[in-house]
Amino acid sequence: MLLTVVIFLPLVAAGVLLAAPRLGGRAAVGVWVAASALDLALIGWMWWRFDPGDGASGLVDGLAYEADLQWIPTVDAGYHVGVDGLSLPLLALTGVLFLACAVYSLREPDRPRTYAALFLFLQTACLGTFASLDLILFFVFFDLTIVGMYFVIAGWGHGNARRSALKFFLYTFVGSLALLVGFIGLFLGSEERTFDMVALAANPPLADSPVAGGLVLLAIGLGLAVKTPLFPFHTWLPDAHTDAPAAGSAVLAGILLKLGTYGFVRIAMPILPDAWQRWAMVAVVVGVISVLWGAFVALAQTDVKRMIAYTSVNHMGYVLLGLGAAGLVASADEGARTVATVGAMYQMVSHGLLTGALFLLSGWLWSRGHSYAFDRWGGLARPAPVFAACLAVAAFGSLGLPGFSSFIAEFQVFTGALQAAPVATVIAVLGILVTAGLFLLTLQRLLTGDTVAPEEPDAGQETDAGQVQEDPAPARAGGGTAVAAETRQTTRIRDLRANEVVAIVPLLALAVVLGLFPRVLLDVLEPAAMAVVELVAR
Repeated sequence: MLLTVVIFLPLVAAGVLLAAPRLGGRAAVGVWVAASALDLALIGWMWWRFDPGDGASGLVDGLAYEADLQWIPTVDAGYHVGVDGLSLPLLALTGVLFLACAVYSLREPDRPRTYAALFLFLQTACLGTFASLDLILFFVFFDLTIVGMYFVIAGWGHGNARRSALKFFLYTFVGSLALLVGFIGLFLGSEERTFDMVALAANPPLADSPVAGGLVLLAIGLGLAVKTPLFPFHTWLPDAHTDAPAAGSAVLAGILLKLGTYGFVRIAMPILPDAWQRWAMVAVVVGVISVLWGAFVALAQTDVKRMIAYTSVNHMGYVLLGLGAAGLVASADEGARTVATVGAMYQMVSHGLLTGALFLLSGWLWSRGHSYAFDRWGGLARPAPVFAACLAVAAFGSLGLPGFSSFIAEFQVFTGALQAAPVATVIAVLGILVTAGLFLLTLQRLLTGDTVAPEEPDAGQETDAGQVQEDPAPARAGGGTAVAAETRQTTRIRDLRANEVVAIVPLLALAVVLGLFPRVLLDVLEPAAMAVVELVAR
């Protein structure tokens, strides 16, 4: 019952907002904040009472807060939800990030009531996906996240928002159709003719049909790869991120991308263990390509938000590398494969916190200067020291500096995968070097040098940030060379507001806590990862 309340509480709050048309402005967003805070408190209570046990995977014997109701009896599909060591950390991440986005959006001027209701609907869809233990229920919630995010981008985005929203919807919807085909294949290949994940994991379908099993895994893998996204199915991501509002980008990167990687570890690996073992090296290769492609393309970007978007491709590549290594049963022992799986799950949580913070920080650039271009900003450390400090912490965390959650995650992925796929792992390490370079270059471009901010197109030279930029003086000739006079800037750029600080700083603080005290999360993840590895090795 408690889990059902957690899932549908945001949806109830959304209904209240839509039923109260006079509730607008900060009051509407305040309802969003209150509902998300209460939901996070309930998730915290669930975490407090959760006992990981020795094999805390709901697909084995560690299921908690379970509800199982009949829904479509003809195909044995039901409302089956539960919590284990795989889903609980992602439920907590969802609660934290949606609350941060709610606080960040307290000053949202554009239709705040509808905006808040839409995010609350999206929160229910995300929570439902992570809690689902039935394939049809998983698919329904999975598709609802696509609908919610489409309207967020199209309704509150900027630039080519409608085009980007349509591209996002078409890519991910086609991927979800492939996913549905794979789910139907699992149903038809099972002896019980069921969509229940627990039953399918206990008696894997298509174990005696390697060709059929491989085709079903291909369909499921394609659907999840588009959502993650992995190379070469990532091309919708930069446009969607660039044109989405800051809170939308934070949820898209921090939560929706995890639906894909979570699907691999929840569905593909334990329900198709034979097929995952046979094709695990393909997963490793795709993961390494995503790591390198995401890092090098991010390095070439001239737009802050597109750069952050491509780093998500890079970081999700590490996740697939770890999960692929878990399937190389003949090449690595159980301990190494467990470490790789734990690292992949840890990376999901770490990426959600740090990249969510980075996208919220990128919203500061848009609200102050309506531009994400690197060459339109500079020297922000002096007029906006709090923004600069938060950006520096988020960047150092994302590049994997020790003391942050990303270091714990990537260290375990590499440690676990090295025995299974040494060449691929060594190549993937190059991604860390490139990521470090691109984030340091970002800090140098945005925070150092002369203070520069975009000019407002109208009203003379005054910018949205309250900054005045004079025309440069004419070039002076001397000794056959021309030296342009410096552009004089005033530095009345507004730093982070109180609600922006309250939204962003806790995400960074959690990344530090999980970097310094990893047992808080590892105690929950390790038994679940061990159970998944055992299921894959059958």
